Amino acid sequence: MKTATQLIHSIPVDELTGAISVPIYQTSTFVQESPGINKGFEFSRANNPTRKVLEDLICNLEEGFAGFAFASGMSAIDAVLKLLKTGDEIMAVEDTYGGIFQIFNHMFERFGIKVNFVDTSNLDKVLAAITPNTKIIWLESPTNPTLRISDIKSISKIAKQHNILLVVDNTFSTPLLQQPLTLGADIVIHSASKYLAGHCDVIAGLVVANSKVLADQIRYNQNISGSILSPFEAWLTIRGIETLYLRFEKQCSNASAIANWLVAHPAVDKVFYPGLVTHKNHHIARKQQKSYGALVSFSLKSDNIKNAIRIVNATKLFKLAESFGGVKSMLAHPATMTHRNIPEEFRKKTGLQDSCIRLSVGIEDADDLINDLKQALDKLNHPAGKQITVLQ
Repeated sequence: MKTATQLIHSIPVDELTGAISVPIYQTSTFVQESPGINKGFEFSRANNPTRKVLEDLICNLEEGFAGFAFASGMSAIDAVLKLLKTGDEIMAVEDTYGGIFQIFNHMFERFGIKVNFVDTSNLDKVLAAITPNTKIIWLESPTNPTLRISDIKSISKIAKQHNILLVVDNTFSTPLLQQPLTLGADIVIHSASKYLAGHCDVIAGLVVANSKVLADQIRYNQNISGSILSPFEAWLTIRGIETLYLRFEKQCSNASAIANWLVAHPAVDKVFYPGLVTHKNHHIARKQQKSYGALVSFSLKSDNIKNAIRIVNATKLFKLAESFGGVKSMLAHPATMTHRNIPEEFRKKTGLQDSCIRLSVGIEDADDLINDLKQALDKLNHPAGKQITVLQ
């Protein structure tokens, strides 16, 4: 069965009523026939029929053992990190999302969990960073926002040799482009607020585990902590996933066109997009992904924050906003937005320049998006259109 067909028919018809749209079971509790005898549901914090459809859906798409839906991507991450105990260590991809950096450094380190940030696109560095206390290798591939690619399959072999869990944030790729569990990962995480829901109207997080042991632990953390996704948000996410294939195919196509156009622009220094043959580990992306995603980042030859802000304030179709994955194109300036709480020295060490701009490419016409970027980038030029103006 082809991917598009499988996705659509993974969403069930309601067995009770025959409703073709998944019902919203907006209830806190369920009537039982007798103590402990019920229809599989007791209290919506522990389980809810609408949420269960979403959890089963993401489990099926990622080819895992069990799925779990949370109130946000960060609460999903929190539930996974609670698998650890004091004295454990995490090896984390160094070019990471700003929120991850904060939860690692400002929360879990207070509980005695050490985090080592590593360039996981280099297998030698991964091997060198393992310690006897390393319990989790935490990957984003591609990363946010410089889109570095890590070899998930090779790192999974290393992790298994050292009895380390491999966790992969698959938000950027979605299960349509990449299935980390089939490459050897133990846990997959999604911010479902992004491509899966797809319309910038949901905050949600998803976790998929590859075994009963891990699933039981995550289910316990979900239930006890109570950071569960509401039935309505679960329904919105399911509805978003119904059109994921069509949306994401167009977004990826647009992103590829924009990346190739940016490469030739005289104001642009570096373009970060795994689909470019010049991108580091392009060959790995080609092997483990079905396509290259819908995010593009680039930096300016006049590398400073003022010029980047001038660009992001000048676009008309690309809306200046945090987050990504919606049908409308958006852009962000990570150094002053999503990654502003990361120390400047560490940020630059990971390759995140002052002028880096991240594009979340939507479903508009590619030519219109390119023209919007062109008029914004041209504002850096002198009237003659040749020399780049560097703002001080």
